[in-house]
Amino acid sequence: MTKNCNNDYKLRSKSTPSGFTLDDCIQTGVDNPGHPFIMTVGCVAGDEESYEVFKDLFDPVISDRHGGYKPTDKHQTDLNWENLKGGDDLDSNYVLSSRVRTGRSIKGFTLPPHNSRGERRAVEKLSIEALNSLDGEFKGKYYPLKDMTDKEQEQLIADHFLFDKPVSPLLLAAGMARDWPDGRGIWHNDNKSFLVWVNEEDHLRVISMQKGGNMKEVFRRFCVGLQKIEDVFKKHNHGFMWNEHLGFILTCPSNLGTGLRGGVHVKLPKLSTHAKFEEILTRLRLQKRGTGGVDTASVGGVFDISNADRLGSSEVQQVQLVVDGVKLMVEMEKKLEKGESIDDMIPAQK
Repeated sequence: MTKNCNNDYKLRSKSTPSGFTLDDCIQTGVDNPGHPFIMTVGCVAGDEESYEVFKDLFDPVISDRHGGYKPTDKHQTDLNWENLKGGDDLDSNYVLSSRVRTGRSIKGFTLPPHNSRGERRAVEKLSIEALNSLDGEFKGKYYPLKDMTDKEQEQLIADHFLFDKPVSPLLLAAGMARDWPDGRGIWHNDNKSFLVWVNEEDHLRVISMQKGGNMKEVFRRFCVGLQKIEDVFKKHNHGFMWNEHLGFILTCPSNLGTGLRGGVHVKLPKLSTHAKFEEILTRLRLQKRGTGGVDTASVGGVFDISNADRLGSSEVQQVQLVVDGVKLMVEMEKKLEKGESIDDMIPAQK
């Protein structure tokens, strides 16, 4: 954000129809000019109109974060899981679990940095009605945070099912912990393979997950469940925020496009110590983190590997990169276990 503030003087007098201002957009970046582990974008949207009203701020940030994405570019959307090639055969001796998640913003409401307690409760009420109407493999139940015991919350967080109260200065400065835990909760199906967080960083965070390496099944459940949820919201005259330039509109510019993060927990103790590990990830358009989240280190050579891109490519394309890239890295790991070189396996830049 600090690289792209030259036009601030033109934007100071502007606000969106709901009253979101330039100060509101950049407060988190002003209060938190740096992060010890990752480059953050330093600004947030407060409503669907923010990206247009403050485009002189957001467009350069979007270009920096999303590989030169231009204001004239159009985003691709493809949620047909059958277009994914393979993905049902990742080696479960190495791939411990698979997950696909995304965020969604509901039309007609301001976003979490700007919404009121009343709006947040309205989002929660609408979400409960929509989610409780699901059946079959998606039949489940909603659990409000305010009704959970500390022990219940801690267990769900430890199992990676639930979000914790924001403690990051980036989220706090953006106003996303206001009135906590009012209006927040988690819905999940009966076997906890399909989950929806309500009123965290985005209105909805939709997650499909399971143990093992069947990313195809995880992605199928993700696509089918997401479509069912959107269909119900549309019946209530509240679709999801989307446009052909930015794709799905979300709070943080880093998540625009698909908002998708497809990831696996994978054992790579040999490859992760190889001199070219970081280069391999970069060439495959993948990123790594510890299994405990963005600020955590790997334990026992297990990494959370996921797609680096969000905007300009489709959901299928992004999950395909994960499937193909993880498959290659597992083969590299097997070679290194045998004491063999992997130099001939290092991929070209994607």
